[in-house]
Amino acid sequence: MKRQAGFTIIELVVVIALLGILAAVALPRFIDVTEDAHKASVQGTAGALGAAVALVKAQAIVDNVDTGNTVAIDGLNIIVNATRYPVGTSGSAITDGSGTTTASAAGCVALWGAILQANAPTVATATGSDYLVTAAAPDCVFAYQPDTSTSGTRTITYDTATGEVTTSNL
Repeated sequence: MKRQAGFTIIELVVVIALLGILAAVALPRFIDVTEDAHKASVQGTAGALGAAVALVKAQAIVDNVDTGNTVAIDGLNIIVNATRYPVGTSGSAITDGSGTTTASAAGCVALWGAILQANAPTVATATGSDYLVTAAAPDCVFAYQPDTSTSGTRTITYDTATGEVTTSNL
């Protein structure tokens, strides 16, 4: 009689049981990757916004631009305040001209589009974009929309008075 080589039914059941246990342990770790991706997206965008603000200020210093005047960057005129942080564009300023910032949602949208690159996340004052914009002088608040986290809405806040870019609910 020929002896056949292979797995017995018991060995097969044991292997399937072990794979099931491994899947049950590993699955929650892979599910949490989505949460980490949303956090990373907000942190990356906040970093890009902070860098853009710093570049506009650096250009304003180099050009010796005064309060309420504009800095030309890539063909766009960016208005800066007394501390030379960007506060708007020539088409949609969020300043009263004397350097006092009076943030408006429309001005925040225009500023985002002017200082960030073309492939930046979308912003709008209504739903349907990556970030929903609200303004509470002197801050522009960008609320991240794709995330349905129960820990609260992730936001990026740009303080036009100090140039500080912060994140919350990460």
